[in-house]
Amino acid sequence: MKMWTLSCLLCMTAVLQATFAKPTQEKRDRVHHGRDLSDHVHNDAEDFQYDHEAFLGKEEAKTFDQLTPEESKERLGKIVDRIDKDKDGFVTHSELHSWIKYTQKRYIEEDVMKHWREYDVNKDDKVSWEEYKNTTYGFYTDEEFEGVEDKNSYKAMLARDKRRFQMADQDGDQIATKKEFTAFLHPEEYEHMKNVVVQETIEDIDQNGDGFIDANEYIGDMYGSETEEEEPDWVKSERQQFIDFRDLNKDGKLDPDEVAHWILPGQVDHMDIEAKHLIYESDKDKDEKLTKEEVLGNWNMFVGSQATNYGEDLTKKHDEL
Repeated sequence: MKMWTLSCLLCMTAVLQATFAKPTQEKRDRVHHGRDLSDHVHNDAEDFQYDHEAFLGKEEAKTFDQLTPEESKERLGKIVDRIDKDKDGFVTHSELHSWIKYTQKRYIEEDVMKHWREYDVNKDDKVSWEEYKNTTYGFYTDEEFEGVEDKNSYKAMLARDKRRFQMADQDGDQIATKKEFTAFLHPEEYEHMKNVVVQETIEDIDQNGDGFIDANEYIGDMYGSETEEEEPDWVKSERQQFIDFRDLNKDGKLDPDEVAHWILPGQVDHMDIEAKHLIYESDKDKDEKLTKEEVLGNWNMFVGSQATNYGEDLTKKHDEL
């Protein structure tokens, strides 16, 4: 297991080195957007796939796609009972928003549990820093990485992991609970971890090591050309963006506060918008809450089935003719 983990780490480092040695020709997006609820376009006139994935989560939506309409409706009815927390017979905006939030966060929980089983070596339902370090860097516990081709990169990676672990470990006992380990793996989801996200972003882009991001470093993270060809228009636009909107104090470089303003903007609550949308489209008596009958009456918006997918496929084939 240790050798496998270290091998993965070596591959990842090689990719990172290639990435930063030759900036891509494609624009890199460093902004942590509010995560959208589906990769599909939200267009109810075409299909309801966005709503299915928003309401169920991406993986569960795939399961519903394989069901008959009868099975899909039956399962949806059971979900409605779960959503109705106070058992008053209605699904309110608050209850639906909470449900969508739960389904959308489930992917994070699944990712954490996958790693949790690997790192909780002594099976005490906690992950200590030593467990994480030894599992990840096992054969190099002296932290010097002798014999590794690019040991400086590994030392930097270990230092970054340790700093992030310590920030996630809010009680400072060097042992992570599941919640703390989740913050370690997904720092962008937690307010108290945002300084780490900012610092890591600066370290990724700051080529001269001065702790700031100047205009050339900002552009170099997005675009690189080995020729002297003229920069594309979007690169010129980004240079102007740096001057007009990124460099707030106009000193020619981005400090941590300016980087935070750039990569961690106020986020749109897609879950709130989707909850309002589902209620608006299904609320027949316009009392701003849903009965089970109203949900089941518009079941194909909430969940999919073999029948709805078949209909969508027919529509697409028709359009292609």
